[in-house]
Amino acid sequence: MTATLIWILVVLVAIGLYLSWTAGRLDRLHARIDAARAALDAQLLRRASVAQELATSKVLDPAASIVLYEAAHAARQAEEEQREVAESELSQALRAVFADVQQLEVVREAPGGEEAARELTEAVRRVPMARRFHNDAVGAVRRLREHRKVRWFRLAGHAPFPMAFEMDDEPPSALADRAA
Repeated sequence: MTATLIWILVVLVAIGLYLSWTAGRLDRLHARIDAARAALDAQLLRRASVAQELATSKVLDPAASIVLYEAAHAARQAEEEQREVAESELSQALRAVFADVQQLEVVREAPGGEEAARELTEAVRRVPMARRFHNDAVGAVRRLREHRKVRWFRLAGHAPFPMAFEMDDEPPSALADRAA
């Protein structure tokens, strides 16, 4: 009788430790999402800032400047629900403005243009990487939260179900060629 109670107690403690470890892992994954989202937000803000700065530098033709400025401004001011759409529109505006390599050459030839072109190239290159890191972290949390033990024991607590950040982040060909 005593041996049975001891074994039951050992099994319950083992289950408790396993659930505690799983809850801790889930918490660490949620923290990883928060860090990845902060990095993604920083990269998106940097890309929009560089694009907006370039649009106001009077290096581009007026039509390209207006298109780029409006898209960058909309991306910086977008509410969370509209952020993916606004960032996709900025990607499309960047592709439209820099569809031709000649436009990039015009920027590079202007005073300070080489630095501006380098900053824009880096910003455009880093956004897909930051988005991929964020979405990978979201995928890891989703896979863990799908397990029965997490649902039955409510190990996720009150944390919201993580959502991937889906946007068009394809860089303009002129900038992508430069980044390679």
